[in-house]
Amino acid sequence: MLTGIAFYLFSAVLIGAALMVIASRNPVHSVLFLILAFFNAAALFILLGAEFLALILLIVYVGAVAVLFLFVVMMLDIEFAELKRGALQYLPFGGLVGVILAAELVLVGIGALVPNAGSLVPHATPGHLTNTEALGRVLYTDYVYYFETAGLILFVAMIGAIVLTLRHKPGVRRQKIALQNARDPKLAIELVDVQPGQGGA
Repeated sequence: MLTGIAFYLFSAVLIGAALMVIASRNPVHSVLFLILAFFNAAALFILLGAEFLALILLIVYVGAVAVLFLFVVMMLDIEFAELKRGALQYLPFGGLVGVILAAELVLVGIGALVPNAGSLVPHATPGHLTNTEALGRVLYTDYVYYFETAGLILFVAMIGAIVLTLRHKPGVRRQKIALQNARDPKLAIELVDVQPGQGGA
């Protein structure tokens, strides 16, 4: 009963947060709703017995959202003084999100303490394998080509982001590797036979 209530609560909050990500006009609110959606998705993974996926979701995606928010702030050239002045108006909204996350963590903790709370929920892994081992076997056998394709796409996206945000400042002397490699050592080094007593001349 408790597991079912937690599942429906996390699912409802996840769907509502996902809708508010695209419905909110304020980008700060959208980022906060996206973090809330990630937390609820991680809670659903924990209910299914996939703790590794839940931790990866929190570590990677929540961290990536923070980096994305910083990247957007830098690209929009927002005045940090103005941003600090307007931070207090987001305090009630951030407090509401924090209270929801705290309540969900309490429910997950209570569900973990209750014996046989997850007996009715099908487990995502076989009984003789750990969650990480089962995920690795499926990911690197049946879906290895999709995994490599996703890595290649992310690598190209990273290069594209670097190229788009790279700015060359005028008047800055830069290293020219081709000219350095093509330089003749005979022109770069001069051997001088200094005789005794001529060093100070």
